[in-house]
Amino acid sequence: HARRTHLRNAQTPMKKLVVLGAGESGVGGALLGRKHGYDVFVSDFGPVSDKYRRILTEASIAFEENTHTFSRILDADVVVKSPGIANTVPVVQAVLEEGIELISEIEFAARFTNAKIVGITGTNGKTTTTLLTHHILKNAGLNVGLAGNVGHSFAAQVAEKDFDYYVLEISSFQLDDITSFRPDVAVILNITADHLDRYNNDIYTYAGAKFRITENQTEDDFFLYNADDPIIANLMNRRRTEAQKKAFS
Repeated sequence: HARRTHLRNAQTPMKKLVVLGAGESGVGGALLGRKHGYDVFVSDFGPVSDKYRRILTEASIAFEENTHTFSRILDADVVVKSPGIANTVPVVQAVLEEGIELISEIEFAARFTNAKIVGITGTNGKTTTTLLTHHILKNAGLNVGLAGNVGHSFAAQVAEKDFDYYVLEISSFQLDDITSFRPDVAVILNITADHLDRYNNDIYTYAGAKFRITENQTEDDFFLYNADDPIIANLMNRRRTEAQKKAFS
């Protein structure tokens, strides 16, 4: 369908961006924030690896490790949270209580690209399917990036590259913190019991997180799903999507 002419939900950059977690996704979010004029601060409750310490230092991005300075974090206009950090930890609870916008790196990065996005989620097979899809598109001659849970951070690539397409492997943890993220093509491969400790030991709460991949799609977009998966079949009757639905078996 027609290529979008405006940035996906792009907004005037807020002044202060705090990134929780100084891993691949967090540092990528920090680099993208710096590029778009944010005052960026990265906070990691553990140690920062030499690789990411060097990247942050070279980009002149302020960071702290082995602690969270609440006063500085709660001064943010927007907080980008790394997917490994649960919403139940004290610093995230404090951010939520203050009413500060809390989003994932996937959500943040999508606001600054016009590229078409193929988002792939599911319990098993995400990496294989993402790599295969990227391989097919690249071999077809498209200018395509590979990101998400595999390869480099989506935000870092949006900051540093100029791809026309992205194939993203997306976890339920990343989908927990989206608000407007809208892939052109969304895929749910399957749903089996996994990571249930983050979802009140309820597989339907976990499955609901997966289904967030399609919640912002429109009739111009496509939603591919596994017709043989009983949990997906159940949720197809309970969750609405405006996307064009395509089943596989």
